[in-house]
Amino acid sequence: MDFWLMVLCALLAAILGGLYLVGAFRKRRANEPPVDKGLIPWLGHGLNFRNDTLSFLQRMHKKHGDVFTVLIAGHYFTFLIDPLSFGAVVKEGRAKLDFITFASELVSNVFAFRPSEKTHKVIETSSVKHLKGDGLVVMTQAMMDSLQKVMLHDLGSGESPKPWNQDGLFHFCYNMVFRAGYFALYGNKPGKSEKEKESALKQDLKESEEIFKEFRKYDQLFPRLSYSMLSFGEKKEVESLWSYFWNILSVKNVYQKDNISGWINDQQQQLAETGMPEHMRDRFMFLLLWAAQGNTGPASFWLLAHLLKNPQAMEEVRKEVTAVVRDSGQELKPGNEVLNVTREMLGQTPVLDSAVKEALRMGAAPMLIRAVLEDMQLKMNDGRAYALRKGDKVAIFPYLTHMDPEIHPEPLVFKHDRFLTTDGNKKEFYKNGEKVKYATMPWGAGVSICPGRFFAVNEIKLFAFLMVTCFEMELVNPEDKIPPIDKRRFGFGVMQPTHDIQFRYRLRY
Repeated sequence: MDFWLMVLCALLAAILGGLYLVGAFRKRRANEPPVDKGLIPWLGHGLNFRNDTLSFLQRMHKKHGDVFTVLIAGHYFTFLIDPLSFGAVVKEGRAKLDFITFASELVSNVFAFRPSEKTHKVIETSSVKHLKGDGLVVMTQAMMDSLQKVMLHDLGSGESPKPWNQDGLFHFCYNMVFRAGYFALYGNKPGKSEKEKESALKQDLKESEEIFKEFRKYDQLFPRLSYSMLSFGEKKEVESLWSYFWNILSVKNVYQKDNISGWINDQQQQLAETGMPEHMRDRFMFLLLWAAQGNTGPASFWLLAHLLKNPQAMEEVRKEVTAVVRDSGQELKPGNEVLNVTREMLGQTPVLDSAVKEALRMGAAPMLIRAVLEDMQLKMNDGRAYALRKGDKVAIFPYLTHMDPEIHPEPLVFKHDRFLTTDGNKKEFYKNGEKVKYATMPWGAGVSICPGRFFAVNEIKLFAFLMVTCFEMELVNPEDKIPPIDKRRFGFGVMQPTHDIQFRYRLRY
């Protein structure tokens, strides 16, 4: 009996110790936000959070107010809902709130990439050099050339009348923008003579279709991979996809191409100088592809879908970009369908700018997460202060602000001119009579803001420019509604639709 009593006590101690480690006995301390651990030890609210982040946070907000802490898969997250107080998190230094630690853990899990201490600095410095200022001009032109390559090659421009083509709108937008971005970043196969160049182009186009197909497989697994909820078979598929991309984007293979972007080249050289092994730099190549091209295609879909469903918005955008083309001295006419859109031209489109921002407001739902490195105070805009506990995480889900009817009236309605002003200044938004600085955050904010956001916006605008000027397009079924967003992708940047809709397109000239 004594033996079994000892065994029972040991088991009980182990269970209680385990519950303690996963926070089952956590008590709310003085001045801490309300704590909601859910009913399941360790998992907490993990399933509800994963299945529909927006609805879950709306329920918690209604129950607990503007700040609350919830248990999600063994981690305590403090969510800040009040947009007037976002600055307290966004502007806090890395000594207290750190983004890099969390980001490093994520990329290690989903890309099997082990960043060094210098990786973030390498990305930052190369992005400033190549994705802003003069470097952005070069990248924008490379994207323009690549869009011409994938959108206009072998499209029957010599035929009359021009034939209609049909495709899923999401597939078309994602395919075109992804493949063009791939060429702009990683270059093209070399060729000396015109015949060799044409052969290389055909190989590039065929290969890029295959790369997009494999990328979409990975893309669809990404949310479950991030939550570590893949089945055994899905894990094997991810490993196979990793191997595919590590090979196709290996340093060895990429450097056999011409016209590799300075952004890619600089980062590879700097990482090599830090001593990072080549096989890890192969993995970094895939990380860059996903980071650069995982959002712009879906964003282009939402923009085009809303324009197709809003004839007035489409007409105003088309009128604006047509005038910009005319003022540039270019003319689209039969036999001359090639259009060159420069960064300067992209700076002359306030209507298109507003439409892009509106599409991102409705379609972008990132999650800003910081690790709490020491016990600290979170000071709210109204003067309240909450204690944050070392080891927890603090999070902001900007989509709640994007959908706040006080800040953005009729938030579910696409208003292409929502961000337009008559004087050309930045549009201001208000809540409770106060100006909201962070009314939209499609690219994040603070230390975690997307370093390639200016290039990403230019990609979206270039694609829209070409579509509305060079193509006629229409929905196959005009009664089709814009698909709802896939709720499983909340927190992972630009959302994707639950299903595609068919459209037709053809060259105008």
